[in-house]
Amino acid sequence: MSNAMPTVQTKNPFDIFIIGLRKGFNVAINNLLPNVLMAFVLAYILDLFGVMAFLGKVCGPVMGIFDLPGQAITVLCATWLSCGAGVGVAASLLASGTLDGTAITIMSPALLLMASQIQYMGRLLGVAEVPKKYWPLLMLNSILMSVIGMLIMRFIV
Repeated sequence: MSNAMPTVQTKNPFDIFIIGLRKGFNVAINNLLPNVLMAFVLAYILDLFGVMAFLGKVCGPVMGIFDLPGQAITVLCATWLSCGAGVGVAASLLASGTLDGTAITIMSPALLLMASQIQYMGRLLGVAEVPKKYWPLLMLNSILMSVIGMLIMRFIV
C-alpha cells in the first residue's frame, strides 16, 4: 500500500489547503518527529553519562565567545547533521535548564544556515552536479556565516 497522496486537480482554495495540510502533516509525522524525538532522548542519555558536563568544560571557552555554555556545541553539531535533531537537542537542553531563550536566539542563525548540511550535501550538490572540489568551500561558507550570525545575535540580544 502506497503512502503517496492521490493527485487531485482542483481549483477550490479550501481543497488545496486541505491537501497541503495533509502533506505537511505526513512530513511532520514521518520525517521531523522521529529526528526531534531521537535527539531529545540522545541529549538526555549524554547528560546521564556526563558527556554534556565534559563538553561544557572542553567547549566552554569557544562557545563563551558567543555567550553560550559549552554544551551548546551539541545543538550545532546535531543541526549540521539534521535540522530536526538540532531542534530536539535544543529543546532537551532548554528543558534541563542548560539553555535559555536568549541562548537559543543567539544560535538561531546557525540553526538556519547549517541545517542538515551533511544530510543534503549529496542530495543537492550531487544532483546539481557541483564539482566536489567546491563542496568543502560551500560547507565552510555556511559555517562561517553561522559564526558571524551568532556573533551579531550575541550583541543584539
